Amino acid sequence: MADLLFLAVLFAPFLASGVLLGAAIVFVLRVRKQRPILVGRLPNLATSVVLAVMAGAAAFGAYSWGVMSGFYILDPDQMCAAQGVPGDHVVTRWTLPVSAQCVTSDGVGTELASGWVNPVIFAGLALLLLALITGFLAAVRRRPSPR
Repeated sequence: MADLLFLAVLFAPFLASGVLLGAAIVFVLRVRKQRPILVGRLPNLATSVVLAVMAGAAAFGAYSWGVMSGFYILDPDQMCAAQGVPGDHVVTRWTLPVSAQCVTSDGVGTELASGWVNPVIFAGLALLLLALITGFLAAVRRRPSPR
């Protein structure tokens, strides 16, 4: 199970970009067929699901990119040297916010995860939540009323 999780995190940046592109194409095709979204009008359930898939793919791809920036096969000092920063060991935090640092023996750390990773994760999660709520509301409003 741990191997499967590792492979999912390892390949997620590449797979997420494909899922994001595919969902974006579907979204554009759906929006072109529909009436323009007016203020106060919710998108339908299918459009909300496509938006949720796009946001989830972006968030998971950025998360795995940030986590894998601190993954090393080489020795930690070789990885820090390859990045051009001083450090005796690498500290990786898999929780949010994602962080991977080369840390010296004095306790000074240099961040390896790109600066764009955490904002994309949080924006993707916020958009995912918003799309799910919008889809739920659209589904509830379109449900036929009992007679």
